[in-house]
Amino acid sequence: MSLESEVDLPGGAVLPGALPDALRAELIAFRRDLHMHPELGNQEFRTTAAIKERLERAGLKPRVLDVGTGLVCDIGVSGEQWDGGPSMLALRADIDGLPIPDTKAECPYRSTVPDRAHACGHDVHTTVVLGAGLVLAELHKQGLLPRPVRLIFQPAEEVLPGGAADAIKCGALEGVGAIIAVHCDPRVDAGQIGLREGPITSACDRLEIALNGPGGHTARPHLTTDLVTAAARVVTDVPALVGRRFDSRSGIAITWGRVESGHAPNVIPQHAELSGTVRCLDIEAWRQAPDAVVAAIDEIANLYRAKSEINYVRGVPPVVNEPGVTELLRDAMIARRGVDSVVGTEQSLGGEDFSWYLEHVPGAMARLGVRTPGERHVRDLHQGDFDVDESSITVGVELFTAAALVNGLR
Repeated sequence: MSLESEVDLPGGAVLPGALPDALRAELIAFRRDLHMHPELGNQEFRTTAAIKERLERAGLKPRVLDVGTGLVCDIGVSGEQWDGGPSMLALRADIDGLPIPDTKAECPYRSTVPDRAHACGHDVHTTVVLGAGLVLAELHKQGLLPRPVRLIFQPAEEVLPGGAADAIKCGALEGVGAIIAVHCDPRVDAGQIGLREGPITSACDRLEIALNGPGGHTARPHLTTDLVTAAARVVTDVPALVGRRFDSRSGIAITWGRVESGHAPNVIPQHAELSGTVRCLDIEAWRQAPDAVVAAIDEIANLYRAKSEINYVRGVPPVVNEPGVTELLRDAMIARRGVDSVVGTEQSLGGEDFSWYLEHVPGAMARLGVRTPGERHVRDLHQGDFDVDESSITVGVELFTAAALVNGLR
């Protein structure tokens, strides 16, 4: 791989020039192969093997995580892994797909696996970190990598509470001083990234409720537990009740995705089930949310003499971008592509388990633009027709490569 220096940085470091055509073509082909073979969380065996093989071919020593999928790989260390030297900058990718069908028509790289799709861009995230790793490994051979870097290919981001927790338990953050990531954003043009200091995603938890009562005839609801009405009141009243117990700026929102009860129009059922999500913009409100939500459900259930069983599943806290690492990403992108390549972005209500890493080390996530400039139709995340402008892969590789070099000067 031939890398020509394009931008000199203080301290003698350099930013490499444009990626070689062969590498760009290889990365696009690698992304398309992943796109055709999506695997669900904790089942990413083929994906893990493909990443491992390519890193080993570059002379690196990747290590598969103890959970069986996902891997880490250190660049610029004396042995196979960090030996207590300078702290590393970690580049994180998530590698799992989603359990939805790929609905793209006449696409040569659409998913070949029924009801499975890379509809959130994890194939792009993975390819970006792989590409950056290949470039940084070459720079290390040339003596141009100022500080070591760790590549983290994490499984099961889409599975609450997220595979990040397992990766951390497997030592993914040992020796890491800061961590960065990107997430595809179909609202931002390819060639740009979106940045925001502070919270950039929201907390997301899962809520499962069972309501029970003796049942009875619909002619005599006063003699039993009117379970359907109780469930309806939980659906309508609990979000409002919880909302009044938090500062409105916390953005706490309960949204139901499933309500089931009964089989006959003249029978009050004995059982009802509800499930949904609890999302929150503020990390302190997120920490208080379980007690407040459970108390509100019990209040409504007791009002209708229904017995409640509540399973509040902790998901992920908000991703809160640390200012210094956010500035690192900004400096890296501007150094590589100019001031117009960085745009502001809003906090979203989506959840991301990258937040678990930030409980341990400072870090930041950038939104990687994947929309073809001028395109009006937005293929949103988690939809079966989601796709990207593949020039975004090169942009992501350049961002991570520049960030590793700029970080080495700090």
